[in-house]
Amino acid sequence: MSLTLYQHPLASFCHKVLMALYENGTPFESQIIDLGNEGSRASLVRLWPLAKFPVLRDDALDSTVPETSIIIEYLDRHYPGASPLLPTDPTDALCVRLWDRFFDLYVQDPMQRIVADVRRADGDRSPQGVAEAQALLRTAYGMIEKQLDGKTWITGDNLTMADCAAAPGLFYAETVLPFGEEHTRLKAYYKRLLNRPSFARVLEEAMPYFHMYPYSEKLPAQFRPEKPNA
Repeated sequence: MSLTLYQHPLASFCHKVLMALYENGTPFESQIIDLGNEGSRASLVRLWPLAKFPVLRDDALDSTVPETSIIIEYLDRHYPGASPLLPTDPTDALCVRLWDRFFDLYVQDPMQRIVADVRRADGDRSPQGVAEAQALLRTAYGMIEKQLDGKTWITGDNLTMADCAAAPGLFYAETVLPFGEEHTRLKAYYKRLLNRPSFARVLEEAMPYFHMYPYSEKLPAQFRPEKPNA
């Protein structure tokens, strides 16, 4: 097997690439990275000194590919499946890239800032930073609601790379800032993402790690870790 994905099952950006791999049934080997383990971290640093995952290693083509969007485009080009995740039409492809970046920058990023803040010691927390991240998420939710008018997936009738970005971003974002009553299209879209077999598989594999997530009690009921017996 030539493809190895260096990743962690709890990480939202890893979920994005895993969904793309499962969507097209692309064979690969998973290498789980524990950044707190010196040896495990070193194996990632050798490939990508920034020590950010996921990273895809392709031994057949002697390529090391970092960054989620680049990985998915690489897979689409060199290991295409039955369902292209990036349209061949240049205009349509730009729309997919736009919404891919949108979910990374305006859903995943503020969500991660909120999660990072709750992990800090009380004296190091930033209520203003959290409020700014929440405001950005509210704006993003409104824009997604508008974009989904008349669409099944974020850019149209076909699932794309942008939806692979949307699924994990929205999954975690909904736990830190729930969707509002006005977000009817967004809620329906989120349900479709949860029911998509490729993303459902990602979440199933992440379940043993959800107890590590500080907002685990706000995850959808089927994914909440069991509380230990008293």
